[in-house]
Amino acid sequence: MEDINTHVWNSANYDSTTILSLILGTCLVLIMCFGLAYLYSGLARRKSALHMIFSVFFILLISIFQWYFWGYSLAFSSTAKNKFIGNLHNFGYQNLENSYLISNNLFIPELAFANFQGMFSSITACIYIGAICERGRILPFIPFTFCWLTLVYCPVTCWIWNSSGWAYKWGVLDYAGGGPVEILSGFSGFVISYFLGQRKEHLMINFRPHNVSMVTIGTMLLWFGWLGFNGLTCINPSLKSVYAIMNSNLCAAFGGFTWVLLDFYRTNHWSTVGLCSGIISGLVAATPTSGVIPLWASIILGIVSGFICNFATIFKVWFKVDDALDVLAEHGIAGVIGLFFNAIFAADYVLGYDGYTVHPGGWINHNWKQMYKQLAYIGAVIGYCMVVTALLCYIIDKLPYCKLRTDEEGEEVGMDENQIGEFAYDYVEVRRNFFDINGFENDNSIDDNININNNNINNNIHQLADSTLNDNDDPTEKV
Repeated sequence: MEDINTHVWNSANYDSTTILSLILGTCLVLIMCFGLAYLYSGLARRKSALHMIFSVFFILLISIFQWYFWGYSLAFSSTAKNKFIGNLHNFGYQNLENSYLISNNLFIPELAFANFQGMFSSITACIYIGAICERGRILPFIPFTFCWLTLVYCPVTCWIWNSSGWAYKWGVLDYAGGGPVEILSGFSGFVISYFLGQRKEHLMINFRPHNVSMVTIGTMLLWFGWLGFNGLTCINPSLKSVYAIMNSNLCAAFGGFTWVLLDFYRTNHWSTVGLCSGIISGLVAATPTSGVIPLWASIILGIVSGFICNFATIFKVWFKVDDALDVLAEHGIAGVIGLFFNAIFAADYVLGYDGYTVHPGGWINHNWKQMYKQLAYIGAVIGYCMVVTALLCYIIDKLPYCKLRTDEEGEEVGMDENQIGEFAYDYVEVRRNFFDINGFENDNSIDDNININNNNINNNIHQLADSTLNDNDDPTEKV
């Protein structure tokens, strides 16, 4: 067996540097999933903090299996006979061990490429799971995620990144996933939020992120991983890798500047959450553009994405959809902006920095027809993902034991207790210790002894909140 493997390696003359870059990229994108877990947990309330971490990690596991099972084959099968989805030639990673890709005269093991792309699939699913914040059950999203990746992510990925895909053949520009990653996760998450419904208003008193430090840590992990996500998408280490990283940093910086300055203008306070939101919107907008547009254009893109995405958070109010973590504004809308910018600012010389890509660019190269290609692609991705996601939500919600939303009691006690049975901050342990030390047999005995009635506590909290709102001149003022 050793001699056979050595023969395969030598006969293909694999490029070790490219293999190493793909391994590094796989690890960096995986780190993004961990960052996303911390980000979502910090943005949620304390009683649902662990629920968000668990959800992201659990969805990651399902995504890895789906990609191995048939996800890669449906997205990237080289023997596909149509322009919309692959076949099962690589089912269960078959025919990959001795298969290779050729990029700029370099031989690359297809297995390394498959692993790298598998992390793109995983981070996409992890992004949209933010839609279940504080009210979504975990069990139904096991079949949902497997079906969603199969019916939504894989076909759209085939459209743009498989050499037989219709968008690829048409010349649409989407460098690292404005469509397959950002638009799909953002708009699908919005549809999921719609089906889950709004959280109960009487439980939303004084709602705010419970741990801004976790939000900041999550954002920094995302940014760190994103540089591998964008920088190594061109597969072979080249000038385009360096260029994509700098484009990403510029876009993130100016997205953060713009968002936080808008918040400061409204509230006269600096917002750490606003700063993190702006950075993420800039990174999302850079995803389809970082290997396509010049550096100076990324400054414009960062400002535009920070401005528009900040105001796009109002969409959930207009449509009465409880998009708790602003997945649509920060991912879906920013992805659309990035793809639109490719039509205007795509530069043929930037596209060619990898040493092999030849494309006429966008409007700055007088390629006027690139605009309608980008717009058609944006519309096709949005329309397809929203329709299929809605159908999946409707069907799975009707299955036995697969109700998407928890009941009101579960929402009130928190998703940590309702779904996980564990807590990010186990203050309940203090109560248990009190029982043990003082010899109380159950929870009711302590209430009887210290004359506390839980219903009275809740009523007093609501009365205090109502009086506080009535005392304020502007009850909608952002805190």
